[in-house]
Amino acid sequence: MLSEFRDFLELSYGELEDLNLAAKEQRRKRVAADVIQEERLKYLTDEKRIKAVTVLFSDLEGRLHMLDYDKKFLVKSYDNLTFDGSSIRGFTAQRESDLRLGIDWSAFYWAPADVFGAGKVMVFGEVIDKNGATYSADIRGVLKSFSQELFDKQGYTLNAANEIEGFLFEGIDAERSYHETGSFEYVNKGGYYHSLPGDPLREFIDTTAEVQRAMGFENEKDHPEVAPSQFEINYSYGEVVAAADQIQLYKLICRQVATQMGMTASFLPKPVVGVNGSGMHTNVSITKGGKNLFWDPKGEEKISKLAWQFTDRILTHGNDICLLLNASVNAYRRLDPHFEAPNQIKASATDRGSMVRIPIGNEKSARVEVRSVGPDANPYLVLYSIFKSGLHGETSRIKNLRQAERYLPDNVYTALENFRGAEWTTTLLGEDVKGRYADLKQASADRCARLLGTIVKAPEVQFHHDVYNQLLWNNF
Repeated sequence: MLSEFRDFLELSYGELEDLNLAAKEQRRKRVAADVIQEERLKYLTDEKRIKAVTVLFSDLEGRLHMLDYDKKFLVKSYDNLTFDGSSIRGFTAQRESDLRLGIDWSAFYWAPADVFGAGKVMVFGEVIDKNGATYSADIRGVLKSFSQELFDKQGYTLNAANEIEGFLFEGIDAERSYHETGSFEYVNKGGYYHSLPGDPLREFIDTTAEVQRAMGFENEKDHPEVAPSQFEINYSYGEVVAAADQIQLYKLICRQVATQMGMTASFLPKPVVGVNGSGMHTNVSITKGGKNLFWDPKGEEKISKLAWQFTDRILTHGNDICLLLNASVNAYRRLDPHFEAPNQIKASATDRGSMVRIPIGNEKSARVEVRSVGPDANPYLVLYSIFKSGLHGETSRIKNLRQAERYLPDNVYTALENFRGAEWTTTLLGEDVKGRYADLKQASADRCARLLGTIVKAPEVQFHHDVYNQLLWNNF
């Protein structure tokens, strides 16, 4: 709480939006890193009301980690920040635990004080190995290097926009207390587009949208989704690393707002049996010199040859990368064709059961939409695997590739087998990181029974397997 003794930074939502949009524009224009670093350090030094800087980074599975550094310490020591990597799942072994944390000064955010606390700003970090290179398991750094290389060599800018669905449930920490309650309680049962002013779901969506707007998300539309108490809050596309950062911030904002309202925002792909699950539809395109290379008014479905080649490669590697796009046991409960789930490895302009959809677009908005992505996946892995597969993957020679009768796995075990056995995933991640990721997913899978309908027994309690898998909140 602010007082004459605690004069910490607390800006209006309008001021926050102006600052965040200006920073976003610098990032979009690729202003030199040293110029932005100098500007940010000067700002932190001059702005006496800032007490701490929150540095964010993600582990191999996509969990967001946050470290608060005292502002004065960070200004002096930003180039010598270390942490224990053995404490982060998928990072180093104990015998080689020290990692360095760099600062990506272009990914700097001012956050509302009433949601995140007064006197703090946020910035994304970059994990660096002992030799000073990008750490191989920091997929954000891998994605950033890949994106920059394509820009430097071919002039490509990789763009992404994600439609992230989630559920709002009654009570704080509803997922963690599920083993006690045995169910999730909806806050709203209205369904698609239906929510009256003053309704708890509507208030949550409105508040979250306000925070996103203040943080420079450039909102587009928001609405309740098909299932009861389900939501989607859309915002504009961005360069691929910034887009992945925004996915992490989106989920963080939703959870923080929900908690303050005494509720839980859940991004499990299928938290409730019998209703539509949640997806993270991923729209991608490539521009060069401001021109959308996926647009061709004379092309099939008005997208270019490059866009169709991109699509064909995604379809070719659909089974290979499925574990990266659907990263938890629970994600395979969502891939149920009875609930509009995109489990068919084909491309279509109209069939929403297709892995890839070609939305209606124009010169600005023409894109490819990869629909079979769970909201609990690592966003950096999702976008890296989609873009690298779409640009550098192989193209299958199977007949009628875009409409062939092929399906994504309906369980994590098959997805694991496909992932481990694919040469392409070794090319994507390297043997070491691929093995680490597969081992983490195998451990999650092995905690669950393999088949639907199996009873999982624990001392003095039994769970039906469909429900038991909803408890895997630790996979988001």
